[in-house]
Amino acid sequence: MRRQHFGFTLIELTITLAIIAILAGVAGPAMASFIEHQRATAAAASLTTHMQLARMAAVSRNRRAVLCPSSDGTSCAAGIDWSTGWMLFVDDDGNRRPDHNDDILRVDLQPTSTHLRVVSTTGRQQLRYLPDGSSAGSNLTISICNHAGELLGQVIVNNMGRPRSEHPKATTPCPA
Repeated sequence: MRRQHFGFTLIELTITLAIIAILAGVAGPAMASFIEHQRATAAAASLTTHMQLARMAAVSRNRRAVLCPSSDGTSCAAGIDWSTGWMLFVDDDGNRRPDHNDDILRVDLQPTSTHLRVVSTTGRQQLRYLPDGSSAGSNLTISICNHAGELLGQVIVNNMGRPRSEHPKATTPCPA
């Protein structure tokens, strides 16, 4: 009577681990790119949602509403960097800053991944909605980029106040 042994030999285990290491090496960069694009898509969706909330607040309250970059949640940040967060508030007197804590409707600090850079166009740093739902002034474009300086997506608001998002088909340098 012969005894059967079940299990792996050292050679079989070594070959299996080598194949897994090769597959992980091939899949790693593709997975990193996939995750980066998913982060950019999530950031664009979050921005679009907040823009729609700002427009809805302006129309439903019949008051001006402002969406601006903010790092502390109490005041608008100067400049075009939206990476640290943004806030939404109603602006009764048109000074483009919240006058009372009750004016602040929503604050989203650290809304995106630290791997992304979110910047607006230099000519327009805030998004202001009028009571009729329009966004006076020039179009606003907020670009979502990686730290390598590649554009991953954009959210664009036209003068009528409608936001839309775009993703580049080819590798494009980040504006600004």
